[in-house]
Order: sequence, then structure tokens, then C-alpha cells
Amino acid sequence: MADPTLLETGSSTPVAPPAAPVRSKSPTQIALERLRKDKVAIICAVVVLFFILIAIFADVITAVTNTDPNTLHQDLVDEYGFPTVNPSAAHPFGLEPRLGRDLFARWIQGSRPSLIVAVSAAAISTVIGTAMGLLSGFLGGRVDRAISWLIDLMLSMPLILFVFAIVPVVQSWFPTDGNTVSQVRLWSLVAIFALFGWTGLGRLIRAQVLSLREREFVQAARAIGVPTRQILFRELLPNLTGQIIVFLSLAVPSYIASEAGLSYLGIGLTEPTPSWGRTINSALSYYETYPIYFWQPALAILVLVLALNLLGDAIRDAFDPKTRR
Repeated sequence: MADPTLLETGSSTPVAPPAAPVRSKSPTQIALERLRKDKVAIICAVVVLFFILIAIFADVITAVTNTDPNTLHQDLVDEYGFPTVNPSAAHPFGLEPRLGRDLFARWIQGSRPSLIVAVSAAAISTVIGTAMGLLSGFLGGRVDRAISWLIDLMLSMPLILFVFAIVPVVQSWFPTDGNTVSQVRLWSLVAIFALFGWTGLGRLIRAQVLSLREREFVQAARAIGVPTRQILFRELLPNLTGQIIVFLSLAVPSYIASEAGLSYLGIGLTEPTPSWGRTINSALSYYETYPIYFWQPALAILVLVLALNLLGDAIRDAFDPKTRR
């Protein structure tokens, strides 16, 4: 039987079949492939997902285990304030000295405010920093000078002193019951972290836009009259995805540690809302005699922040073509 390739061409030389089209990959797809091959990144992502699920299903977990973060078990505490029972199935992490509240329930519920503050503040600061950087780098002129001056002003203001000055003032505008005060402090921390946190990303985005706006595709879009809004969001923003994702992944652990530190100093969340930072503050007086009271929130913060930082480093390296992990 004759070769069909010879019959079609009428030549004695076989014709090779057409090559399959090569599909190009975007930088984001390449970065995701590199992350999937990074064992450290996968382990850290699993750890972070574990804490996120705990925060989301905190009420379900405490209901299943029949524990409550605010119930007092005074009958299980001696006259010196120390629990008379060891960690057990009924109280997996033991009881809080003096008040007798369940430490497992407070550990579970304490993960929620830390992640709410960190994720909310990181998301808001990312949006603000991206918008400010885009406007500053692309428009230039007076807009660039005004935004750059604002960034320098925000960087010159100490965050901790600002928190100590603003949070009590905002708190005085609302009722003084415990739940309201705690919620006001939580969202005040979110607002302050977002207000101070966008400056680093704003400078980074501005520098990238100053370089990208001179590229041929941006110049061509401006020459044919493409609106500024479309240039910013369709031409420039897709090229900044890597920097934005890296900033977001590194901002979350920073805010978690900051919230815990401020709660430890007494300016963060208040009773009756459970908080890892407040638990650490209360546990220092019992560290030598009841160390589990201190270590269960301290280890949670350590593991979560370490996993987020390592995951952020992996994401940064995955989006950087010059690195090889």
C-alpha cells in the first residue's frame, strides 16, 4: 500500500506531519508549577490551611467537643487559683488558672480574631498600595509628588504610638460593654494596620510602573487613545500580579504577630473575646507552675507565623525567574 504522504505531494520524499502547537504559559502558571514542586511550600500551605479551617469552624469544633471559652469552672479550681484536674478528654488543654475557663475552647476561638485582623488588614493595604502605586507611577507630576510625600509621612510616624493614641479615642465613641469594646478594637487595629501597611507596596508598584509605562505595549495603547483606566487595569496590573501576591503573603504573618503583640501589651482585643496575645499576657504569671497555659498560644503563633513566612518566601522565589528552588 502506498504511503499517503507520497500520494498527496507526488514526490518520493515523505512529508513530516505538522507539529503540535506549543502552548505558552503565563508567569503565574509557571510560578504555580514551581510551587507545586516545592515540598516546603506545600507543607506550609497545609499548615496555614489547617489554622484557617480552625478559625472558620471554631464554633462547630467547640460545639462538638462540648467546650465553651467563657464558661467558668470554679469548682475545678482550688483556693490558690490552680486547676485541680489535668488535661483530659473533657478539657484537652486543661483549664485557665483562677477563672477555670476551658483553654482548648479559648485556643480555638482565639485563632479567629488573629486571622480576621491579619487577612482584612493585608487585603485592604494591598488594594490601597496597588492603587496608589499605579496612580503615582503612571500619572507622575503633581500626583506622584503628592503620593510620595504621603508615603514618606506615613513611614515617619511610629505605628505603636499611633495605636496607643488612636484606639482609646475611637473606643470612647461607642458603648462600653465588653463585646462592643472588643469589636471596636478589632476593627480599629484593621484600619490602623491598613493605613500604615500600604506604603511599602505603594513604593514597589510605583517603581515597577515607572519602568512599564515606557514599554512599547503601553506607548501603543496611549497612542491609539486607550482610556487611562483600561491601561492601568488591563495593561499594567496583570504585569504586577507577582509583586502583589508576594506582598500579600508576607503581610499576613506580620499582622498576626503585630496583633498578638498589641494584645499582649493590653491595647489589642479585650475580654470576653479570646485572643492568643491576651492569653500569653495572662499566662506569664503562671509560666513556672502551669506552663501549658503559656505554650499552647505561643506555639500556635510560632507555627502559623513561621509557616506563612516560609510560604511567602516560596511564593516570592516562584515568581522570580532568577531563582531556582
